[in-house]
Amino acid sequence: MENPSSNSTDPQTPFDPNSNFNPKTPSKTNNNNNKLIPGFNSYHPSPSSSIYSDRFIPSRTSSNFALFGLPLSPKSSNTEDSNNGYTSLLRTALFGPDSGNVVNPVTPEKGVRGNGRNLKRPNCNIFRYKTETRQRLDSLLPFEFDDQIRGVSTSPVKVPRKVPKSPYKVLDAPALQDDFYLNLVDWSSQNVLAVGLGSSVYLWHASNGKVVKLCDLENDDNVTSVGWAQRGTHLAVGTSNGKVQLWDASHGKMTRTMEGHRLRVGALSWSSSQLSSGSRDKSILQRDIRAQEDCVSKLSGHKSEVCGLKWSPDSRELASGGNDNRLFVWNNHSTQPILKYCEHTAAVKAIAWSPHLHGLLASGGGTADRCIRFWNTTTNTHLSCMDTGSQVCNLVWSKNANELVSTHGYSQNQIILWRYPTMTKIATLTGHTYRVLYLAISPDGQMIVTGAGDETLRFWNVFPSPKSQNTESEIGASSLGRTQIR
Repeated sequence: MENPSSNSTDPQTPFDPNSNFNPKTPSKTNNNNNKLIPGFNSYHPSPSSSIYSDRFIPSRTSSNFALFGLPLSPKSSNTEDSNNGYTSLLRTALFGPDSGNVVNPVTPEKGVRGNGRNLKRPNCNIFRYKTETRQRLDSLLPFEFDDQIRGVSTSPVKVPRKVPKSPYKVLDAPALQDDFYLNLVDWSSQNVLAVGLGSSVYLWHASNGKVVKLCDLENDDNVTSVGWAQRGTHLAVGTSNGKVQLWDASHGKMTRTMEGHRLRVGALSWSSSQLSSGSRDKSILQRDIRAQEDCVSKLSGHKSEVCGLKWSPDSRELASGGNDNRLFVWNNHSTQPILKYCEHTAAVKAIAWSPHLHGLLASGGGTADRCIRFWNTTTNTHLSCMDTGSQVCNLVWSKNANELVSTHGYSQNQIILWRYPTMTKIATLTGHTYRVLYLAISPDGQMIVTGAGDETLRFWNVFPSPKSQNTESEIGASSLGRTQIR
């Protein structure tokens, strides 16, 4: 087969490559005739000159394979040794830390032995995708630079908060009643937990774990509700005979007894010096502890027992829930509700005002309802509804994040941490074997305590810490274990 880079000759006149033919000099076919050879022009290039054609055959003789760490010819071995450090660094930057296993490709020159037979070339495609070598762009830099020079932020990626699934402390609470309409647990701003057990009230100091009995009721009276004043020094105690006692917790003395209700007082809520009490007699009494009168005003509207009562953070609105499936909102100047919500289909005990958005109110319904509903009391609108699948017993908002906790009864007795407004579940906590009827939040906003008819109080770390404080709570892990509250 002819070499594709050679010129063609006239098929009628054979061309002898060994002849001394000069293309610049006319050639004779015989001595008698001075004519050009047919089929040839008067000028032909020399065979020793570079010949061009329409096909390109690359040559690697001048390639700098040392730049990629590839094997060189024997005469360039000294250069490879001198650049060995840079070659190794460049190979690592291009192919990753495991580049030592890369097989060097065989060049055409080294792939041919003297006998002209090609060697078998290994699979050595150096520029190919390898998922195991995908790295961050800044990690491919052959040298280390400061983050400021790189312009790459090395701040750690936020990891979703992990909520412990077990309580960090459990207190035995004998005689803690299994009654949906009572409110027997409250946590003060002074970090003291008040619990009503039967006819007695006990105080548990979270800072040192000390338990103190505050009072014993007389005449077979029982504690039906407890509520701390905002300063955390005075505790209101509702009783089954319709009275409300006011106690100075720091001195262990009762300062006042207020009457007005005919039946048990199951709900209490403070607003500065004003105390509201809800009763089984369907009424709500407004009391000012600075006044001599036991009752300043009476709020009427519910058709059944008042079991939920909460003042808004700005002390302008009072939300009440009853066994008549109604949720009412009152202000400081009226004796009739200014807003009425009738969407719940069961008793409304769970009520919570958002500390983050003015006028945002959450409420939960009982066994036949199982829903958490959100209301905007400023615009008087129903915002959303979430079916939880269980009786909603309590609600509380986080002070540090836009999250809330709900406790449940029939049928799962669970505690659910929600993210608002998406209402996605952050965590579901279980452990109580009875309805989780009681709920209170610690003053730092990180911990909650839950109580149930299984006669236990369980302490959970559910909410994030405030940004201005340390992540560790004053309560701390030093209170691990299980003890009795009395």
